[in-house]
Amino acid sequence: MLAGDASLETLRQRLDRLVADAPAAYDLDNRPDFYGNDDSVVGELERRTADALGTETAAFFPTGTMAQQVALRCWAGRTGNATVAGHHLSHLEMHERDAYAVVSGLRMVHPTNAPRLPTAAEIYDLAEPFGALSLELPLREAGFVLPSWDELTAVVAAARDRDAVVHFDGARLWECGPHFGRTLPEIAALADSVYVSFYKSLDGISGAALAGTEDFVEEARAWRHRYGGQLFQQWPAALAALIGMDRELPRLPQYVAHAKVVARALGEGLAEAGVPWFRVHPEVPHTHQFHVWLPHPPELLDEAVLRQAEETRTAVFQRWFEPTPPGPPGVALTEVTVSASAMDWTETEIRAAAKEFMDFVRRVGG
Repeated sequence: MLAGDASLETLRQRLDRLVADAPAAYDLDNRPDFYGNDDSVVGELERRTADALGTETAAFFPTGTMAQQVALRCWAGRTGNATVAGHHLSHLEMHERDAYAVVSGLRMVHPTNAPRLPTAAEIYDLAEPFGALSLELPLREAGFVLPSWDELTAVVAAARDRDAVVHFDGARLWECGPHFGRTLPEIAALADSVYVSFYKSLDGISGAALAGTEDFVEEARAWRHRYGGQLFQQWPAALAALIGMDRELPRLPQYVAHAKVVARALGEGLAEAGVPWFRVHPEVPHTHQFHVWLPHPPELLDEAVLRQAEETRTAVFQRWFEPTPPGPPGVALTEVTVSASAMDWTETEIRAAAKEFMDFVRRVGG
């Protein structure tokens, strides 16, 4: 399988993996956590996260959606402005059922509608004040794209000039270092608060963290309790996250480098297969994830994925989707994630598998 998918594991396989990997990540003779007590596996994860990001402290949250709502609500209270500047393709807008507005009473303005992060000029040109600027790094729905380092620092400076704080929606911040040519602490230092995920990129079970200064995170902990995030025990998720920080975090630069190889080989394979139109976007991936677009409906492509896997025991792609916002009829995209399962694939193998996939597409399409 080129793009591994943890959702294909059985419950037994996931439990077996956790049991095998946990002893190297944490002392299992310690007691479980109780409501996130500091001297527990949750407390250890919070300390490890803060160390990795170079922040004063961090708080564990059961979901990233909750972490983001808490962060922005805290900033609204501190700045006295409930308006957030964010992207219309951000996770806040696309995947949280308008929680920032319905639950937290915030409103959002969009500096740009382009499929990229906003520029400094667009921040300066916003017609109304805003209390916080939320930047999703990378911007998933646009193709996991990132600005350059100079562009990012300029945008942050523009927000400061507008008397706003900066929040990083960094669910996938872990793999951004190679593109920026900077360490995680250097990147996180640009923001007033940073959210990171433990199951995206790090192969965890669930959970997220909100990182920042001691006083800000202390306030966030109070709101976490109010939002229902003070869970009795969370040790399985915390253990899996610690395993991911030990194993996956050091590998991410390799995944990012190999994603460039994979993207190039997929493009060459699709071209050799005579596909009249396709897109690998970005052509040179910014992280270890990118989009592939094909001129076929997703149902047809999903059937081709299934048949290729059944007949050849090889899977190049996972699920295909209609683009959001909607594109031309009959066009679909898929997300390609390059992780451990892809590292042994050569360019020749990827090109051949992509060409073979298009053979199955033609067979399914009649």
